[in-house]
Amino acid sequence: MDNYPTMNYAETIQYLYSQLPLFTRDGASAYKADLTNTIALLNNLDNPQHKFKCVHVGGTNGKGSTSHMLAAILQIAGYKTGLYTSPHLKDFRERIRINGQMISEQQVIDFVATQQHHFNEIRPSFFEMTVALAFDVFAKEQVDVAVIEVGLGGRLDSTNVITPLLSVITNIGWDHMNILGDTLQLIAAEKAGIIKQGIPVIVGEYQEEVADVFISKAKACKSKITFASEVMTSKISGQPSGAIDQGVEGNANEFLNIELKSNQLTANRQQLISNIQLDLTGTYQLKNIKAVLCAVDELHTQGFIITDEHIKTALWQVKTLTGLHGRWEVLSTNPLTICDTGHNPEGMQEVLQNIAGVTYNKLHFVLGVVNDKDISKILTILPTNALYYFCRPDIPRGLDEKSLWLKAEGFGLHGDTYPSVKAALAAARQNAGHGDLVFAGGSTFVVAEVV
Repeated sequence: MDNYPTMNYAETIQYLYSQLPLFTRDGASAYKADLTNTIALLNNLDNPQHKFKCVHVGGTNGKGSTSHMLAAILQIAGYKTGLYTSPHLKDFRERIRINGQMISEQQVIDFVATQQHHFNEIRPSFFEMTVALAFDVFAKEQVDVAVIEVGLGGRLDSTNVITPLLSVITNIGWDHMNILGDTLQLIAAEKAGIIKQGIPVIVGEYQEEVADVFISKAKACKSKITFASEVMTSKISGQPSGAIDQGVEGNANEFLNIELKSNQLTANRQQLISNIQLDLTGTYQLKNIKAVLCAVDELHTQGFIITDEHIKTALWQVKTLTGLHGRWEVLSTNPLTICDTGHNPEGMQEVLQNIAGVTYNKLHFVLGVVNDKDISKILTILPTNALYYFCRPDIPRGLDEKSLWLKAEGFGLHGDTYPSVKAALAAARQNAGHGDLVFAGGSTFVVAEVV
């Protein structure tokens, strides 16, 4: 075995980022449409993915929120719960949590130190290595259950080596078309790749144009399929509604009050839950919560003891329990400043619906995107009466602010360019008058620089 110099945590992270392909940095060139590397890495680790129970969560939008809500509920129900998500915002270790706590720096150091010779032989992608680390930690820590979020797509995603108790697919939208396909049906087929033989699947939204893709795959796999939007209804009840009132201080702690009704859940839980408070205030969570509760009901039928009280207790403190950030998050109230990770047409449409629910005078929009996506669908729907602050996220894939400005001008979106996200946000906050709204988004990597 080769001997490698001992690295501290900072050196270990730098090694991972600089030596291996990283999708967030390099884009499509880092995506491996093959599970060979992941399988090889896991074989060297004695296949830890077979040593713990898990739930697999995919989809275009909402899979991160859904994963965190499920993990919070399982944790409150008393299960030692692993959570694997991506990307991270601030700290690499955000990707791998147990009962809401990030794994230790030493666990990352030790994993890389013992596996570095395999990395040099196999040449895995950054994501493949991270998946192997997560599964190894979950097995060694003997978690009762892990919630595993798909990284990209599904069929050939590195996480798709698990045999879960349940598969969850939130929805299908336009994202990563250069990798997953240029039609919703092709994208759906990739997402449907996480459906396993005989394993039940929950699909969050019934979308007519792609529903048959999931129905056909589930039938072929002899898997029970449930469309959460067809068996549950959800609506905002009472106040607050997730829309921010400029006249009230302290709105960063608002909850989304949700009224839920079910018509097809198991007989012993026909009224699973009626009214809940959710600390994730984006109104798009009305869609995600249905998938979450259908998933909880399925787990209940498999022997998990999860009460209504567990659900209610978990959902009003998801952010505290799991460390989730960047979902319609209020950064400050003077001026009112909000960020959100929505970064594709469907995600941005949800963001705009939330913005429409805010009382404000002028919208100051801090916008940054990556350079390997067709952003025309997003630019088409952005409001032309906002003042834009164009910037480049601090990653190599970030689209140059001048290029973004030129593209946006063609869609009637006007504003100035700034050398960084922080400079753009500072300018927006300085320019915002009384009663104005500052929003920052367009990319997960914009949010990473402001939370």
